[in-house]
Amino acid sequence: MQRLTKEEALDLIKNADLKELGRMATARKKELHPKGITTFVVDRNINYTNICWVDCKFCAFYRHEKDADAYVLSFEEIDAKIDELLEIGGTQILFQGGVHPKLKIEWYEDLVEHIHTKYPDITIHGFSAIEIDFIAKVSRISVEEVLKRLHKKGLASIPGAGAEILNDRVRDIIAPRKIDADVWIDVHRKAHKLGIKSTATMMYGTVESDEEILEHFERVRNLQDETGGFRAFIMWSFQSQNTELARLIPNLPKPSSNRYLRLLAVARLYLDNIPNIQSSWVTQGPYIGQMALMFGANDLGSTMMEENVVRSAGAGFRMAKEEMVRLIRDIGETPAIRDTAYNTLEVFA
Repeated sequence: MQRLTKEEALDLIKNADLKELGRMATARKKELHPKGITTFVVDRNINYTNICWVDCKFCAFYRHEKDADAYVLSFEEIDAKIDELLEIGGTQILFQGGVHPKLKIEWYEDLVEHIHTKYPDITIHGFSAIEIDFIAKVSRISVEEVLKRLHKKGLASIPGAGAEILNDRVRDIIAPRKIDADVWIDVHRKAHKLGIKSTATMMYGTVESDEEILEHFERVRNLQDETGGFRAFIMWSFQSQNTELARLIPNLPKPSSNRYLRLLAVARLYLDNIPNIQSSWVTQGPYIGQMALMFGANDLGSTMMEENVVRSAGAGFRMAKEEMVRLIRDIGETPAIRDTAYNTLEVFA
């Protein structure tokens, strides 16, 4: 199949009929996933700290060290959250925090080793590129050494958080202290070369142009061509409530469902080398999340037993396993629970 060019993809974003885009993305999805199985994972987000020095303008979750509600979870508190996850059959924790200014590699090693030793059946999918980059800086070691040491202790894979839009003009506006786009890509490149898989993400709906969205897609596709290390692509819209960015730019339009489905379909067509596309029902709600399955997504993501970051910015959707199964069945596909590596664990016939 001939690859979409950036110019062709840009034309689709700007001009294509939405229903036709859905048909095109569904056809591509069926080529990649001919059995008609739509997956999801039973997991929990654990935000080990909300202390962060990066102060992203789009984030309502972070706190500074001296804030009254700043925290770093104890190992006992983390254990209690994992125990609750195990009770509902969970297999994965998505482990992320703020970018804490003082925690060094030894703290992270102890944490990962503790979880991996006590809960060997739980997959640790954790630490964004900016966390890894800063752990390296504050510990005065290389990014490669951070990745190697955490991987040795039990870190299985890393999430794609912190990508936002991989364009430095946009990043300089919405998160001027965050790592540059090239650095985000390079952390994932280094992880992939060490055998650590990851996911790629995109948060749109702030100040980016369509052309900058295509630049993001291009960077992700190019790295996947090089390493093959991305398991999935996840995209969501900016959630503005309680954020500094919404105060600085009060007339930012709220991204529509049409826009979400349009960009998702083009992502499925353009990212032809990434096997899985997740639906972001957490930000879009369950029914647009279901619609996403007809615009190229083959995965409903997580049951999200706990989620604190986008909830801080006003997205409060929740979904139980039974509702995920029903939504998938409603569109004529077969629901299945997967693990972090997208291996099928249970099919609901």
